[in-house]
Amino acid sequence: MVSGAARRFERLPTAAKLLLILTALLLPIGIALGWLGGSGIRQANDALQGRSEDQSRSAARAIESLVARNALALRVAAAGALSQSRAAPCAAIVQSLATAPAISRRFALRDTNGRLLCVSGGFRPANPTPLVAPGDIRLWINPEDNDLIIRVGVVGGMATANLQKDEIRAAALDAGGDIRSLVVSDHANEMRIIDSDPTANDHLVTIDWPIGNGALVTRIGSTSARITTIDQLILLLPVLMWILAALVAWLLVSRLLIRPLKRLQNAVTRYTPGSELNLPRRLGPSTEIQELRDAFGRAVARVDESERDMTAALEGQRRLVREVHHRVKNNLQVVASLLNIHGRSAGTPDAQAAYAGIGRRVGALSIVHRNHYAEMEENRGIALRPLLSELAAELRAGAPDSARKLIIDLDLESVNTTQDVAVAVAFLVTEIVEYAMLKSPQDPIDLSLRRTSELTARLTLSSHVLVPDQADQPEKAQFERIVTGLAKQLRSELDRKLGRYSVDLPVFPNP
Repeated sequence: MVSGAARRFERLPTAAKLLLILTALLLPIGIALGWLGGSGIRQANDALQGRSEDQSRSAARAIESLVARNALALRVAAAGALSQSRAAPCAAIVQSLATAPAISRRFALRDTNGRLLCVSGGFRPANPTPLVAPGDIRLWINPEDNDLIIRVGVVGGMATANLQKDEIRAAALDAGGDIRSLVVSDHANEMRIIDSDPTANDHLVTIDWPIGNGALVTRIGSTSARITTIDQLILLLPVLMWILAALVAWLLVSRLLIRPLKRLQNAVTRYTPGSELNLPRRLGPSTEIQELRDAFGRAVARVDESERDMTAALEGQRRLVREVHHRVKNNLQVVASLLNIHGRSAGTPDAQAAYAGIGRRVGALSIVHRNHYAEMEENRGIALRPLLSELAAELRAGAPDSARKLIIDLDLESVNTTQDVAVAVAFLVTEIVEYAMLKSPQDPIDLSLRRTSELTARLTLSSHVLVPDQADQPEKAQFERIVTGLAKQLRSELDRKLGRYSVDLPVFPNP
């Protein structure tokens, strides 16, 4: 496992190795100091956050206390006025409230059916609904007057009062703390008591506090002192030093070492044999990289010189091989011509036929060498279509007088193969065509070549004289042995059918 990690480390770029080494040396210290600094920052922020929460909680409790005092005082006064059945209940309520400090004197009194009995303090009566049962309290926001409505139920009726924005603001601010925003909501409407300053840069902490048994929600925002960015940077200075050291080291290695090597690598990668190697002139202040550039230039120059020598030697060998094939082809043509001359002067028909048969085979071999000589420049093997076409013409031209009108129909596809296969094909075609034209010169011969797969083709010769069942005749037996041996040279079985002999042969894939 350790050796595997070492191998992976060796495969890393130099800049990555340097970064990992610096990390292993400096990062533990930086992490420890950063953890201590971060812990201190979190504790300080938590303390400041708790302080802000305490301030907003105190303000919410002050508002809830204000509402509770007004509700309790209004309930006691209204219950006393209605229980005595006085003619002027509102005056009795005002007299009772006069002894209670910080209590609103603006209220309306209604009976149990919601009918208005009296109004005091310039209070604009709110809707008679909702009806409140004795002992119950309802709180809601009046969006029309932007005030807080308090309705209490007593025996014989219900009393409704309101608290204005100034009263609620004074109660919240008297609780202490730096309150920057205050909104009271009844879940349907809301009343903004203190609006926050959008231009202030202070960190505002907003907390929702339910009051009045959840009937109202006060959203209070107070400033919270936070650890500044400068303080955090000072506390996290060890980590920042590690980051800065790793970054500077990576930049230096990248600019002075990695980037010049990349430029040199790209120049060498773009180089193609035979073209000029353009190495960058400026590779930074490192003399070692400049010496490496010069070494590359010298090595490429030696490789180019060696390649030119190899190319010249290969060209010479190619010309030599072409000359050998050319001479072999010429020699075979000379032999064929001599056989033709001697065959004409032979004394017996059998001798003439023997000379002609040998000449046809030598001519077939000569055609193979000539086609191989012609295809050597492209190095894609021997094309069978022109070879078989020329061979058929040669066989018709060298046929005896009785077979001068021999017809050879060709149906050939363009396929290429090796010289060994071409020789065997030429001899096989020569043997079958010669046998057919000697046995039945008036019958046409069909010669077809079709590709059967990417690497094989099928050669078929058709004639009425091709009968597999006549092997008991000596001449036919010798013919069958010869064509069977030629088929084996093609590593294929000769498919004999009445009037048609076929054989599969290997060919090159389509270019």
